[in-house]
Amino acid sequence: MVGVHLAVALVNLESTDSWLPETLEEALQEHQIRRPHVTEPASEQIRAWTKRMRPVFEASSKADRCQSVNALLADGAGSVYLTTHDDLRPHLHFAPDGRDLQSRVKAVTAGGLAIFTMEAEGERLSVCALSSCRTAFVDTSRNGRRAYCSARCANTDAVRRHRRRPR
Repeated sequence: MVGVHLAVALVNLESTDSWLPETLEEALQEHQIRRPHVTEPASEQIRAWTKRMRPVFEASSKADRCQSVNALLADGAGSVYLTTHDDLRPHLHFAPDGRDLQSRVKAVTAGGLAIFTMEAEGERLSVCALSSCRTAFVDTSRNGRRAYCSARCANTDAVRRHRRRPR
């Protein structure tokens, strides 16, 4: 789940106009990317990649989402292999640790989005239904029917709908 949560964090970071090498580095550390020293060129390459990930969350159909993820996989994932480093349970890597930061970010996000999309049957990746928000999110709820990124946005939209009703 690290890859899909990193993808969400990057997409949301890019859309908030707070994209700086320092904030990117914090997001990468938070999502367990090792050695996340971010240079300006790496930051710009990761930002360009992040813009390519947004359509995965905005897709209107399973087929569109799969097509977007496949494009990311083609450009970001290398050969997949199983590893058990740092006393972690066996897990997949989509790029060797020796690759540069931007290659590793591309690989982990493309692979994470692919695995999550497969496991969620093409669903559960979305953007907030509140028109003024558009925050990307991963729906990990039991029923998989979340439409909003947070309870706050859901309540805001409910209040707006209520106030528009004729009395």
